[in-house]
Amino acid sequence: MKTNIALIGFMGVGKTAVGKALAERLNWKFIEMDLLIERKAGKTIAEIFRQDGEIAFRELEIDVTKEVSQGDNRIIACGGGIVLNQINIDRLKQKSVIIYLTASPIVILKRIQNSGDERPLLKTPDKTLKIRELLKIRKPLYEQVADIKVDTSRLNTDSVVGEVISKLKEHESFNLSK
Repeated sequence: MKTNIALIGFMGVGKTAVGKALAERLNWKFIEMDLLIERKAGKTIAEIFRQDGEIAFRELEIDVTKEVSQGDNRIIACGGGIVLNQINIDRLKQKSVIIYLTASPIVILKRIQNSGDERPLLKTPDKTLKIRELLKIRKPLYEQVADIKVDTSRLNTDSVVGEVISKLKEHESFNLSK
């Protein structure tokens, strides 16, 4: 049986908001992987990308994935690029049901712009085009590794949490009554 829930998906789909609400509902520990990477590096994700490059970030991501994937009763909000490295997915799959949160590119852009967060991969004049390009690469990877998929485009956080819990109850390798 799986004892964790890993939320994957592109930036802006709601992994953090849904993860926090889901952890609260289940009384589990919430883990934000990007925050752990920042703590480990002693700088923001944007600074890691700017100063050290994406490869250095991905190496930190591998280390943090190894650490967080071993616990129990954890809701893990993964970074959008977690699926780019198979070792991360293999580690998560050992103990986690992987839930793919998705949203349309327009919704993603609106959410990212409203958050005010600096997104290193979107430092480009045409953010919508960049989102579409990145999704073209990542979407098949997300879909390939996901146990459950939930489209968050038209749902608020509570509705997404409800749908996630409903789908988890139907999932054969997961028991919510722990």
